[in-house]
Amino acid sequence: MLVISLANTNEPLYLVNRGANCSSQEGAAARFDQAIALVRRAGFRSVLLRGDTDFSQTTHLDRWDAQEVQFVFGYDACQNLVEKAESLPDAAWKRFERESRHEVKTEPRTPRTNVKAAIVEQKEYLNLYLVKEDVAEFDYKPSACETTFRMVALRKTISVERGQKLLYPEARYFFYITNRRDLTVAQVVAHANDRCNQENLNAQLKSGVRALRAPVDTLVSNWAYMVMTALAWSMKAWFALLLPTSGRWGERYRDEQRSLLRMEFRTFLNAMIRIPAQIVRSGRRIIFRLMAYNRWLPALLRGVEGLRALRC
Repeated sequence: MLVISLANTNEPLYLVNRGANCSSQEGAAARFDQAIALVRRAGFRSVLLRGDTDFSQTTHLDRWDAQEVQFVFGYDACQNLVEKAESLPDAAWKRFERESRHEVKTEPRTPRTNVKAAIVEQKEYLNLYLVKEDVAEFDYKPSACETTFRMVALRKTISVERGQKLLYPEARYFFYITNRRDLTVAQVVAHANDRCNQENLNAQLKSGVRALRAPVDTLVSNWAYMVMTALAWSMKAWFALLLPTSGRWGERYRDEQRSLLRMEFRTFLNAMIRIPAQIVRSGRRIIFRLMAYNRWLPALLRGVEGLRALRC
């Protein structure tokens, strides 16, 4: 299965059901073109394509660059690139410090004892420790391109140990190709690594809305089932985007909107849909009485008001 999604909201733009023997990049360029046309019709002024090494299809990079489409793709660590990275002077490399994933709002906790590391050391298994990461850049023109692009190299220095003995240090290289000159090398690596959030989307499509169950017998029918079921995930994002965020409590409303966009589908189901209610028909009115309360109920009511204003 090939999924082209919108990074802003994790909405699936295109789902393609393919045979199990297809390579991951097969047909991806055509779907990228469709996604570019779709988001530009929707009013997006800039488009950034991201993908792993399988999606850096060099035959299309010139065309996307001419269309003013930005891209950050992983690139295979070919022998010529590794040799070029190794030939760079030491001054070209800068230490890469990754930002913390979570901000500690109180006090940092005492780290737990690493029992697994102690067992690995005791039984003298082969172990790899990341010592440091360095980044550098150079210009590179792929063989299928006429344009010279920016190539960012990430060098990971790894300590190979067995027990308490250091066997040898090892350097592994990762490469990223981009046409963006306004980003630092660290920002290019961060942009490329952010694409890993796609795995969370795949997990939600699989276990959240269960779009990947493939209950019928052909590729086309299963594709139709995937598209229809994935709409439930997109509707969650649309509901969050329709929430009013202005007024006195605008900052809190925007935080709720961001939380809804990142919320897992099962949590959204329990918070917004599985709410016991009583429907009362009285005269010419229909009254909905909510029989339970949770912290997301005010957001639900604001969303209803937003939908009502949209209809008017």
